[in-house]
Amino acid sequence: MVQFDEFGPEKILEVYHPKSGMHGFVVIDNTNLGPGKGGIRMTPTVSIDEVSRLARVMTWKCAMADLPFGGGKSGIIADPRNLTKEKKKEIIEEFSKALKLVSPSLYIAAPDINTAEQEMEWFAKANGNNNSCTGKPKKLNGLPHELGSTGFGVYHSTLIALKHKKLDIKKTTIAIEGFGNVGWFAAKFLAEKGAKIIAVSDSSGVIYNKDGLNFELLAKTKKDKGKVTEYKDGKKLQSKDIISIEADVLITAAVPDLVSKNDVSKIKAKMIIEGSNIPMSHETEELLVKKGILIIPDFVANAGGVISSYAEYKGLSEKEMFKLVEEKITKNTELVLKEAKNHKNCARCAAMDIAKKRVNKK
Repeated sequence: MVQFDEFGPEKILEVYHPKSGMHGFVVIDNTNLGPGKGGIRMTPTVSIDEVSRLARVMTWKCAMADLPFGGGKSGIIADPRNLTKEKKKEIIEEFSKALKLVSPSLYIAAPDINTAEQEMEWFAKANGNNNSCTGKPKKLNGLPHELGSTGFGVYHSTLIALKHKKLDIKKTTIAIEGFGNVGWFAAKFLAEKGAKIIAVSDSSGVIYNKDGLNFELLAKTKKDKGKVTEYKDGKKLQSKDIISIEADVLITAAVPDLVSKNDVSKIKAKMIIEGSNIPMSHETEELLVKKGILIIPDFVANAGGVISSYAEYKGLSEKEMFKLVEEKITKNTELVLKEAKNHKNCARCAAMDIAKKRVNKK
């Protein structure tokens, strides 16, 4: 059930194309700061309710990152595993044409689950306006999310959180839920900085080694075999077990609603960095904060992607984009942790306060 309040959502558009079977929707949550910004999620179970929650996260994320964008998100009900490339292209194109009513004037698309730079190329060309989406291929003057901007931002947010807790990164153990674009790059940068990655999960399960995983070997295994559980030197566990690994830091980087209230007692991490969107409810976060666990909320930690989108929108280079991501994520994580002292150490409470004030200024 979509929740309406003083911030939005302002518009919900549901579209359907009988011939192709394209069925999707866009939720434009709030445009006080600019057009709604958010990715296109393509899954067989995506719903307006899910997209509405994600659009609200984007409202806070863009405000927290101090960008001239509002919040938006869209979804296409389809299972990419059952689609040919030609069929997927047709669905994306029909979705784009249907959204011309609001894109790019009120909504600017981007990659999300099961959409990437190829889909953004199809979307932009069908729309007829390059500004209708970001995350496009380089040949369209894009900065594709495959460059790792979100994971790079998660990495910098983690560095600030470790500094706040006075933890030495070279003595820090990390568990990462998800080894897709976000988790892969977060693991890469953290491993290069000297952190010990002891557990990583994907849909096949968890690979765990308390003495540490070799990132290069793990990345090669994932690329060649498609599963982190094919990594030889480690213990295999169920995917959900990643949340109960005894690590200093748990980074969520994939599925929404990963941690429930019933899981609170299982969490052994000292801090959680939310690299994924809505990995748990606010109520669950509050229970974990009461346990003394530091949580850097999603719209602070994983804003690298939307900052990259802004850099593309402004025509900045790849190098300028990474510099902007580092500057904004570092500054905003520091600001939130400083303000959290006035909110009983609740980083989300502090971040929400900052974001709401920015949205309401306009």
